[in-house]
Amino acid sequence: MDKILIIEDDRSILMGLKDDLKFEGFEVSTETDGKDGLRQAMSQDFQLIVLDILLPGLNGFEVCKKLRESGKMTPILMLTAAKTEEMDKVVGLELGADDYVVKPIGTRELVARVKAILRRTKQKEALGESYTFGDVEIRFKSHEVLKAGKRLHLTALEFKLLKFFIEHRGEVVNRDQILDEAWGDEVVVAHRTIDPHIVHLRKKIEDDPGRPVHIINIRGVGYKFLG
Repeated sequence: MDKILIIEDDRSILMGLKDDLKFEGFEVSTETDGKDGLRQAMSQDFQLIVLDILLPGLNGFEVCKKLRESGKMTPILMLTAAKTEEMDKVVGLELGADDYVVKPIGTRELVARVKAILRRTKQKEALGESYTFGDVEIRFKSHEVLKAGKRLHLTALEFKLLKFFIEHRGEVVNRDQILDEAWGDEVVVAHRTIDPHIVHLRKKIEDDPGRPVHIINIRGVGYKFLG
C-alpha cells in the first residue's frame, strides 16, 4: 500500500484530502505545521507528499527545498491558491516539486494527479540503468543507444524523447506532455515541431520507419510507445 503524507494547515481541506485518498486505498499520514511535516517526511518513507505552500513553522517552499537539499527525492505535489498560481508553480518546480494543483481541489483531479505521479515514479524506478525493446538497447547513464549491437547517434533531444516514451510506455501521450518533457514548459514551440523529430527518431530505431511498431501515432491525440 502506497503511503502518502499530507502537510496542510486548513483542517477542513486536510480531512477532505485524507478521506478521499484513504477511500482510494492509500495509507495517509497528516501534519498541519511545516516543521512537523518536514520532520515526519525526513524520518519515514512515503511514496508521495501533498504539500501546501502557506504553512506555519516553515512554508511549503522551505519544506520542499530542505527535503531536496537532504537528498530526499520523495515526489511532491504542491497545493497553491488560485491568485498566486503562476508564481507558485515556477518557484515550486524550481525547488524540485513534481506537480501542483490549485485550491479548491476537486477530488477526481487530485486523485488523478496523485496516481499519475506515482505511476511515473514507479516506471522510472523500474527502468534501472538500461532498457531493451526489439533489437534496441538504451543505456541511461551513459546516454548510449544501440541497435543490433551498433551504436546509434541520437541528438540530445532525440534521447530525451526516447526516454520519455519508454517512461510512459503503453500510455497515449499528447503533444503538450511531450513538449513539457523534451523542450521544457518555458519554451514556446508549435505542436507540429514535435513531428519531424519523431520522424528522425523512427528512422533510427524502427526496422521500417514507414510502418513503425514502437512509436505509434494516435490520430488526433498524440503518440503511444510500444516496447
